[in-house]
Formats: sequence, structure tokens, C-alpha cells
Amino acid sequence: MDFNLLIAFIGSSALLTIMPGPDNIFVLTQSITRGAKTGILISIGLVSGIVVHTTIAATGLSLLLQQSVFIYQAILYTGALYLLFLAYNASQEKPILLENSKDSQDLSGWQKLIRTGFFMNVLNPKVTLFFIAFFPQFITKEGWPVPMQFSVLGFSFLVQAIIIFSIISAVAGRLSLYLNSPYFWIIAKWVKVSILIGLAVFLIIELN
Repeated sequence: MDFNLLIAFIGSSALLTIMPGPDNIFVLTQSITRGAKTGILISIGLVSGIVVHTTIAATGLSLLLQQSVFIYQAILYTGALYLLFLAYNASQEKPILLENSKDSQDLSGWQKLIRTGFFMNVLNPKVTLFFIAFFPQFITKEGWPVPMQFSVLGFSFLVQAIIIFSIISAVAGRLSLYLNSPYFWIIAKWVKVSILIGLAVFLIIELN
């Protein structure tokens, strides 16, 4: 596996993790309304689901790569189109207002919070589709076996995600003023759109 590609993958993953999406917005809202502990526990569940999606993506794409280069390239082009589709959807997103108030929910059921995050991630087929579209950009046909490369990328994605989600949980309450600013969401939205388009273009260039 190319070390420079791995660094580029971690950097791209971190940017995408920071950008507003269903998972980190859920962590944000739970942290602001129920405290950092809830956000961190849900984050652990969310990133645990990455193992499932990585396994699905690694197994499926590895088989396709072994069977047909043409089919594999078709999957990658489809992935690029999917990234552009995500960019379009992101451009249509509206600002989200968050309320900074703690409720009285009991936080003792930490297993339930982790389970909630896990199933929220695993039962979202869009995550698997995203991994299939995103990971192949950083896979090389030389060197390590493809499944092993997927495993390294999946573990790297998991580690950076739990670090970023934990930071979000810890500082969510203090950032609520900025998060409720429409300017923050406008800037975040277009940065997210730019990243997704950039990834799609990079994938298409790599295929040509």
C-alpha cells in the first residue's frame, strides 16, 4: 500500500467526517441536548458500524477486481457519479438550528447508546455505497492484497472518526452559538460540496 495514498486518505476522511452529515449532526444534537457523555457513547456505536461496511465493500470489490477489470472500472465510474450525486444533495441542504438545553434522560444505559449508534450506522445502506465509491481511490493493484488494503483504510477511517466525533461531543455545547449561525452552515455546505466533487473528479482522472 502506498504511504502517500494512506496519508491522503486520512486527510480526506477527516475533512468528510467534519463536514455536516447525518452521523455528526446526530452526535452534535445529542451532545448539546444530553451532554458530551451521550455523544461519545453514540460515536463509539457509529464508528463500530464502519467494520461492517468495510467488510462488505472489501469483499464485494475484491471479488469484482479478481473477476473482471471492466466490471471493477464500471463500479468505480458509478462511484464517481454517486459522489457527484451526494455533492448535489449537499448543495440543497438547509441550515439546521440546534437547541442548547439539557434534558433529564438517564445516561446509565451506555450499552443502549452504543447500540443506537451502531444500528444507525449499519442499517444505512448509503454508508456502504459511500465506502464503495470512496475507498477504491486509495487502493493499488500492486503490493498488499486488496482486502488487506481495505482493512487498513477501514481501520484508519474508524480511528479518525472516533477522534473527531469525540472532539465534537466534548465541545458541542460551547460551539452551539456558532452552529446556529446560518453563515457557518452555508460555508460548511459548500466546502462539503467542493470536497465531494473533488473526490469524484480525482476518481475519474485516475481511471483515465
